[in-house]
Amino acid sequence: MPQHNPRARRPDETPAAGAPVIHTAVGRRERGDLMTDAVVYVVDDDDSVCRALARLLRSVGLAAETFPSAGAFFEHPAPDRSACLILDIRLPGPSGLDLQEALSRAGRDLPIVFITGHGDVPSSVRAMKGGAIDFLQKPFNDQELLDCIQRALARSRDQRTQRAERAAVQGRLDTLTPREREVLLQVVTGKLNKQIAGDLGIAEKTIKVHRGRVMQKMGAHSVADLVRMVEKVGLASP
Repeated sequence: MPQHNPRARRPDETPAAGAPVIHTAVGRRERGDLMTDAVVYVVDDDDSVCRALARLLRSVGLAAETFPSAGAFFEHPAPDRSACLILDIRLPGPSGLDLQEALSRAGRDLPIVFITGHGDVPSSVRAMKGGAIDFLQKPFNDQELLDCIQRALARSRDQRTQRAERAAVQGRLDTLTPREREVLLQVVTGKLNKQIAGDLGIAEKTIKVHRGRVMQKMGAHSVADLVRMVEKVGLASP
């Protein structure tokens, strides 16, 4: 991505002359329906669109930050809370689709809602294949956008929960000795202590000791617990 100033624009609370109208056919949501501890990023080179969207988001209790280009947003630090991105397809420099691909390569799994006034089938297909939540044509109904944002923030919350769970399991794995890890990988295949002892060339009673320590360190109550943990971190069994 090109290097740009990462400064985010602070939207003006006063509507600009000629600002686009976001239709409001459906009543506004209660604040509690959306995750008010989350942040929604808006990337659009049209300042009036950024202001209109920021006002809408803040009206339902969501923090909003706006950026004029893909490069400016890409340099912004990854958030340490639930977040999603409202992203225009056409931008100066790298496009919204380019930003989506760059975020994916960087391992930043931020849920994206695309918006555009110039949509076409190839672009929408590419966006959805890239994991976008939705692809909305301007002008759009504000409730339609809020529904998309709610789904995006729900996905973000789930992603954060999964990352935290993987980190917790990995932390427990890191406390195992090399031998205990060997025993763990044998246990999750369903082997008995006697079979594991034969495979590793050590006494069965030693396997029992290692197995007990593995269960204790991993905080597991059963082999099924161990299997789920190994799967969660993608640890390959022998």
